Amino acid sequence: MSRLDRVVRGYGIARWSTTDGSNPSRGDELDAAIQQIVREQDGVFRLDQVATLVSWSMADHAVRTGRWSRPHRGVYVAHNSDLTKRQESWVCLLAGPPGSALGGLTAAELDGLRGFDAAGTYLVVPLKSRSPTRPGLVVKRSGELTDGDVHPSRRPRRTRVPRSLVDAASWQGSTGRASSIILAGVQQRLVRPDDLRDALARRGRCRNRLVIRQSIYDAEGGIASVPERDFGRIVRMFTLPEPERQAVIQRSDGRFYLDAHWRKYGVSSEVHGIQHLELFSWDADLDRQAIVAARGLRVLPFSSYAVRHRKEHVGRLLTEALRNAGWRG
Repeated sequence: MSRLDRVVRGYGIARWSTTDGSNPSRGDELDAAIQQIVREQDGVFRLDQVATLVSWSMADHAVRTGRWSRPHRGVYVAHNSDLTKRQESWVCLLAGPPGSALGGLTAAELDGLRGFDAAGTYLVVPLKSRSPTRPGLVVKRSGELTDGDVHPSRRPRRTRVPRSLVDAASWQGSTGRASSIILAGVQQRLVRPDDLRDALARRGRCRNRLVIRQSIYDAEGGIASVPERDFGRIVRMFTLPEPERQAVIQRSDGRFYLDAHWRKYGVSSEVHGIQHLELFSWDADLDRQAIVAARGLRVLPFSSYAVRHRKEHVGRLLTEALRNAGWRG
């Protein structure tokens, strides 16, 4: 048995033939068409894709006899078992109007993003087109669905990775989750920061735009990506003593820098961007903090996201550390 025959049999597809056996070639043509759909579309198709070979009544008979299933009006699956997640994506796409594309976390996951579970299947449809309805389907409208935003060859049809990530982040209710999506896309090497920046510029006005832009900067580096005023604002909010910035610590094999250092009190703060998620950078950061701690210094690590968006939390911890070190403020 050939590999293709095993795949076809796995989808529960029996060989087609005419009812009276008078035109076996028609059954062969339909077999070939269904096999191609199995290979290219995970067995999901619209009836118009095989309209020259199958009438509506034949399709209805295939559903009633359990050869096919019809999960949405006009959309068929070449088996009657439960749909896989990928097949569900195909069903939602084919249920949409012409020009539609999978988007957001749905598209990003198809392109390799890991660690995020989408609440449903995201479909981007052209402006002023109809919106299909289906449980778990989330429809978004866009006037930008050209090759610049939609990959011309990947299947199922979906937005390009930078657009997918920017869209996904802009559709989040939580700024923390929006930031994590952007950072994860870079950390997992699915996209470059420059590509995200370009996609954001093409996106125009959107929710979480500031957080997305800041997260792109975070993906390029730690403290250098945090505006000086953000850390300085924490210092002023809590009337903390002014720290040394990029303070030099000497060691036997060279020297390194602490992002913020209160030398008098032996307290330091390190701000991390996405690079601390990389294995070797993360190991180097831990090694540096261990050396500093071994010398009796307290090191408080924070993400650049926390410095921007959780100032009260960062300020309270810095205050506690400084007071425990003798500061009377």
